[in-house]
Amino acid sequence: MLQVRLKPPVCPSRPLAADCGACGARAFSVCASLEGEDLARLSALAEPVRFAAGQALTRQGERADYLFNITSGTARVQTLMADGRRQITGFLFAGDFVGLEAAARHAGSVEAIELVTACRFAIGDYRTLVRQSPKLEAVLLERAGHELTEARAQILLLGRKTAEEKLASFLLNLADRDPMRPHAEGQLRLPMSRTEIADYLGLTIETVSRVLGRFKTAGIVQLVSVSELRILRPERLTQLADGES
Repeated sequence: MLQVRLKPPVCPSRPLAADCGACGARAFSVCASLEGEDLARLSALAEPVRFAAGQALTRQGERADYLFNITSGTARVQTLMADGRRQITGFLFAGDFVGLEAAARHAGSVEAIELVTACRFAIGDYRTLVRQSPKLEAVLLERAGHELTEARAQILLLGRKTAEEKLASFLLNLADRDPMRPHAEGQLRLPMSRTEIADYLGLTIETVSRVLGRFKTAGIVQLVSVSELRILRPERLTQLADGES
């Protein structure tokens, strides 16, 4: 199985131990369910880590010894085929968890798109805490159900939707995915490249650029910069995402 070897993550020194109570991403994470002694125990297990753009949080085929709670930045979830082709299956933001799957080895890789900070947990210690904390167990089950719903939506997007429907759906879903970065109404940040968007939607980069151009010409979006756009007609974008001509 093809693997990409990258430099190890850059970790801060241990004096920067995690403080879950003061973490800005806590409100968006499974950690929000914990208080008091449970929160203190979680904080004691957490090791703050940093990943530069392009570095891997997890690598395809390697042992799943750790899981991560992203506290800032953006990462991509991807699977590499034996011939080097890549399928991006998701993007992760502050509050998202990495490595919750039950398999002993990672089915895919998670790589930072920009600087990512996270809390890293030894998976054995974390599972012990889950068994001892009914609140944490319940919220993890809820998160797993949400991820299953997202996976089903992605199957529909890849299998049945047109290029315009795919891109419209992507932009609408992305609008609420980056809670740590407040933005003006209709403003949308795109930390991922056009190539990454194409690999996620099962399109070519030329198609992504062409459809964005059509959206711009129709006055549906305004391209502020290569990494930022403004949704001018959200109702029309919703119609396109739903397959309405």
